[in-house]
Amino acid sequence: MLLMIVLLVAACSQDGSKEEEIGIPDDVPALEDLDPTDPMTPYIKYGEEIFSETSVVLPEKTGNELSCASCHADGGLSNTISMVGVTTNYPAFRPRENTIFTIEDRVNGCMLRSMNGEPLEYESEEMRAITAYLTHVSEGIVEEETEWLGNKKMEKIPEPDVENGQALYEEKNCLACHAIDGSGKGMNIGPALWGEGSFNDGAGMNRLSNAAGFIKNYMPKYDPNSLTDQEAADIAAFILSHERPVWRGHDTDWEAGGRPTDIITQDRREKIRNGTFDWTKLDNIIPKKKYKHEK
Repeated sequence: MLLMIVLLVAACSQDGSKEEEIGIPDDVPALEDLDPTDPMTPYIKYGEEIFSETSVVLPEKTGNELSCASCHADGGLSNTISMVGVTTNYPAFRPRENTIFTIEDRVNGCMLRSMNGEPLEYESEEMRAITAYLTHVSEGIVEEETEWLGNKKMEKIPEPDVENGQALYEEKNCLACHAIDGSGKGMNIGPALWGEGSFNDGAGMNRLSNAAGFIKNYMPKYDPNSLTDQEAADIAAFILSHERPVWRGHDTDWEAGGRPTDIITQDRREKIRNGTFDWTKLDNIIPKKKYKHEK
């Protein structure tokens, strides 16, 4: 799960050949093969249901209309921020929180930020179910074999043009899934990209590098990886310029240092909309003049 985007964009899988290129196994245990007499089976199935329809199954715990599958497509089994093998990576140190995270902590991080909701009780049936599901899809994987995990963020970002991003949002038909108002209530219902129904600004997808990377690698839905870096950056900046729920824990994030410079806070969103934000203050931005010269 996230972030968070977010993030961010419609849950989409790429074709099988691309999944093979990045090494995702083609023999991930299927729910259909579960032993009905195994006491783990109902937990795994419930966990998959929570993963795929989080806000529907747990409306009292989610503050928006997203699900884990909004960022981790096809139940986390595709290469769109795959969950295959994720449990092998925990416990792990988290610089943002400056502590060791268990898989349960990671789930709750997404509940709080990407879902803009409430944490699950650690001993609850829901937490047991979702971790059982994630463990199930990680069966047979060792940590050294999980190079496909995580969002492919854009390390160097062409200085964004928000007005062009707005034009591209329509031109590339993002609104078909996400609607003109970003609500996710388009002709093909997709995740909300901004507004109260979307992730809050403490989610990982609220970083420009994460949003641009997600869009570049996984969007548009039926033609992933077809956008240029500039187009992906422009669309990401346009999306992140809109208002969204505010994370109340910014002051305690990155207490030990290392705070990324590309987090789009409420103050920055306002400046972006007013045209007064200096993108070159972000460490990973390629300024327009330099970018055009290099191209």
